[in-house]
Amino acid sequence: MSTEPQPVSWRAFDIEKISPQGSLTTRDHVAREEPLEIRIEGQSVAVVMRTPGHDRELTAGFLLSEGLITTPDELFEISECPARADHPEEIGNVIDVLLTNGDGIDLSSLTRHVFSSSSCGICGKATIAAVFGNFPKITHTSRITPAELAGYPKKLRTAQAAFDKTGGLHASAIFDRDGEILVLREDVGRHNALDKVIGYALLENKLPLTEHTLMLSGRVSFELMQKALAAGLSTVAGISAPSSLAVEFARESGQTLVGFLRGETMNVYSGTLAK
Repeated sequence: MSTEPQPVSWRAFDIEKISPQGSLTTRDHVAREEPLEIRIEGQSVAVVMRTPGHDRELTAGFLLSEGLITTPDELFEISECPARADHPEEIGNVIDVLLTNGDGIDLSSLTRHVFSSSSCGICGKATIAAVFGNFPKITHTSRITPAELAGYPKKLRTAQAAFDKTGGLHASAIFDRDGEILVLREDVGRHNALDKVIGYALLENKLPLTEHTLMLSGRVSFELMQKALAAGLSTVAGISAPSSLAVEFARESGQTLVGFLRGETMNVYSGTLAK
């Protein structure tokens, strides 16, 4: 796990709370959302609206899932840019990446150009078919049983410290073969939370995650399945529903996809679970 000090994931606001019993002034904790500009070799490639914290992991996961890198050896340095005198607000909100082979990178392949919202899916993707060609398909079956998987939502929810404060953050967690959380990250954006856990695995040389399971706190979209495939994750489970394209992608890529994982009930949309 990262030992770097992380920013607080929420801000407190004085609010008026209104109910049938009347109104009162109180304080509410709201999930932070701030822009992070990602630069490669000094060139701006994306602005991601995210919850500050674990920005190096977010950046590494973003580059991996975009197909720009495949190993941590391709990253020479990920650094925060110092604030300029005319833009002091940029401190902590600009990341610059230096690559070991920056001359050979094709930035035109990026699916998210210039701006990405916290809830953004595939922004500017020219064709869906291009995604299937970037990462190898899964060739092995899931080893997790329904009984094991049923316990993951409670573990995920228990570990969501920032959600307890705000009620407004998504979570992605990678579970190991023993059912323990390897890494969990929260963010105002579902895609950012997943980029952060994938980035952690990349920077810690733990890819591919062939024996691990991805647990998501909400619905499962196409892009989340694509990001999971980039990390070699064969099993993806969500508490909510998948999209039709997520199901189609999972069946095409050989991934096991589980949705509506609540208690002992679940829907298996693609692949199979162990008996």
